[in-house]
Amino acid sequence: MKTTREHLNIIDAFHQLGSYRAAAQACGTTDKTVKRAVERHQAGGPWVRRPRPLTKNTDAVLAVIAKKVEATDGRISAKRLVPVARAAGYSGSARNLRRAVAKMKSDWRQKRRLYRPWVATPGQHLVIDWTKITAGLHMFCAVLAWSRYRFVRFANNETRETTLGLLAECFEELGAMTAVVLSDRMACLKNGIVANVVVPHPEYVRFAAHYGFRPDFCEGGDPESKGVVENLVGYAQRDLVVPAGNFGGNVAEGNRQAKLWGIEVNARLHSETQAVPAQRLEQERQLMRPLPSLRPALCRGELRKVNKTQTIRFGSARYSLPTEWVGKMVDVSVVDHEVVLAYDGRQIDCHPLMAPGEVSIKDEHYKGKPHQGLSALRHVQIIGTIRLPSGISRLLERDRLDGVEDLSDQLLAEVVPAIETHRTHAACLGMDSWQQLADNRLGHVWPSQARPAIKDDPTPSKRSR
Repeated sequence: MKTTREHLNIIDAFHQLGSYRAAAQACGTTDKTVKRAVERHQAGGPWVRRPRPLTKNTDAVLAVIAKKVEATDGRISAKRLVPVARAAGYSGSARNLRRAVAKMKSDWRQKRRLYRPWVATPGQHLVIDWTKITAGLHMFCAVLAWSRYRFVRFANNETRETTLGLLAECFEELGAMTAVVLSDRMACLKNGIVANVVVPHPEYVRFAAHYGFRPDFCEGGDPESKGVVENLVGYAQRDLVVPAGNFGGNVAEGNRQAKLWGIEVNARLHSETQAVPAQRLEQERQLMRPLPSLRPALCRGELRKVNKTQTIRFGSARYSLPTEWVGKMVDVSVVDHEVVLAYDGRQIDCHPLMAPGEVSIKDEHYKGKPHQGLSALRHVQIIGTIRLPSGISRLLERDRLDGVEDLSDQLLAEVVPAIETHRTHAACLGMDSWQQLADNRLGHVWPSQARPAIKDDPTPSKRSR
């Protein structure tokens, strides 16, 4: 096919030489080509030859394909359309049908809806979303639509309590409230769908009424309507989660790094607004709604009663509190692998999270009370089968903590052989456990309700063998 310049050269050579053959020899083509070019030029037609109209064997079923693509919003596959096209009279190959369906779907996506840029209003919208990183690690994202201030936190679930707690933490960091909180149709926040309208959950409605915002939901299966937070999700995964190796699935480590990452990105120039989000937040906060004066504490968790041993039971583990909290109900929650004990929104103390069956005791909680190790030695002394060294016996006669440091390794080493002798004595008597021998010796000393618990010997006795 000749280019426009070549057509102009052919016509110019014909006007100069006046012969088809001469012009063809000058331009390096045939006289027939020169004749066609000259005739098209004299007729006022295009420089190039119009392509012949080609018919395809899929033209007869294009209407059927277009109807199915429109009905399924461009989601139907060519494999599902093969039986429909065969019934409509299509006799071509499956490859041609796939090409026709792909072109029809591409045309449909371009005209399925009109896109208009969202012009955000200061103080109006906070957009939130969840995404799953790995099993047991989920990321919560929130962004202010106008200032583009970003908030990212991690949790091990996507329940309603977790979502509302992180939303309250986001409000505390922003220092104010937006008029609308926009989210997708989260199962934890919706109570149902009626006529394609989301009915929010009653707990979410009470939460929104208390803080004073209006909950709003996107259309179903339409992430484009909240693209501002979808962009934040992708950015946080690329820049925060992936470089850290998913934090090894550790939620506490993820939240620690997320706070530092939020300070960094919110102090950096935003590529879209060409402004610093932290600075724009100061301007937007003046147009946002104030937080309610009475709002739930962020550390509120499960209620536990402090028993007479000054401990609470949480997760099959025990944690100590000061003496003045005996008999009171306290809030117990886990924050960054620490058990936080609070009362009426005020933190009392915190302990490291213990495994089930373990105990976390702080000596400063027991003012003037004997150490647990001394109590255990008193139980052994009262049994009467072990002669304790005189140094430990004198300590046991005291009701204060003075002398706890005197329990050196040498004194404790003298007690261990006596305990082993006691166990051997129990085995020779045919008793299955050390507890049975202790019960016999303690029967006249303590009532059954106040007997000290002594751990059974895991070694079976001779009779049981």
